[in-house]
Amino acid sequence: MVEVVKVKSGNLYEEKESFSRIVAVDNWIHVSNTAGRNYVTRELSDDPVKQAEQSLKNIEGALSSVGATLEDVVMSTVYIPYPEDASTVMAYIGERFKGIDPARTVLCSPLGIAALKVEIQVVAYRGAGSADIKHLNITLG
Repeated sequence: MVEVVKVKSGNLYEEKESFSRIVAVDNWIHVSNTAGRNYVTRELSDDPVKQAEQSLKNIEGALSSVGATLEDVVMSTVYIPYPEDASTVMAYIGERFKGIDPARTVLCSPLGIAALKVEIQVVAYRGAGSADIKHLNITLG
């Protein structure tokens, strides 16, 4: 039997817009687009890198609620609405995911609130971080 776990994190919009922070289906874990707002204090930094830091803290907390870690992330999508912020945000993201190396998409597109400078969405597979990993380097084109 398939186990489905839906996790709410306390974000006001989760109830208002009827979504879960996490939907875990067996070992597959889908984490909704997550902003860099501290959901306890409601603070949102003006700094895009600080927003990225908080976003990943939020994601790590959500993942831990279903027995997973950032090391289990296999796919990430990073939304950066202001292209001028992309290099600094991605430098930070690159450091945080060093050695994890998930597949990734980066988009410079508007977000729902102008003050948001980063949102991150991930897909994880529980246990992927401790699996035997085979690394391949190929040439495309």
